Amino acid sequence: MKRLFLVHGWGGSSIEERYQRLKEELESNGFKVHLLDMPDTENPKMQAWVSYLVKNVKTPDKDTYFVGNSIGCQTILCYLETLPEKTKVGGAVFSAGWFNLKPIILSEGPEVVEMATLWLQTPINFKKILQHCNNFTAIFSDDDPYVPLSDKDIFKKELGAKIIVEKKKGHFPGYDKGKRFCVVAEEILNISNNV
Repeated sequence: MKRLFLVHGWGGSSIEERYQRLKEELESNGFKVHLLDMPDTENPKMQAWVSYLVKNVKTPDKDTYFVGNSIGCQTILCYLETLPEKTKVGGAVFSAGWFNLKPIILSEGPEVVEMATLWLQTPINFKKILQHCNNFTAIFSDDDPYVPLSDKDIFKKELGAKIIVEKKKGHFPGYDKGKRFCVVAEEILNISNNV
């Protein structure tokens, strides 16, 4: 059975409507969906988040997929670095993922800046990640207040990710209620059908 693990963003939780609807849509398409509630979500620590993902995924395989939002994207990338040699997963879809942040983050206060800096300064081993997964989609919004649109180029260059730029979605707080599938669900289905 195809399994999907969703890692929400900083300050998020699994009960958000967008995640619940994504779960319903993917389960109706044969997935077992795990909406994780990451530890200490208001004060996210990379090691704690990656360890929590390891504990929940247990044994990853080609039928294991991931969705990350914002800081959840880095969590998934760092998790992929930890996988044993020759372990392959099916793919990942990232929304509002970042390697850089816009200066507005400075207005969020010193604690937020300090925490964000720890994540920003952690190097990502893209070559190691690509040994375990090579099916990525990265979704951005043209008006995200935190994530520079230029980060899409990093996802494209380093991961070979398919890039989607949505119009006026901000930092992706909601769900496209007018569509049967949101773009995240569509991309997970596309990836899983082509593996």
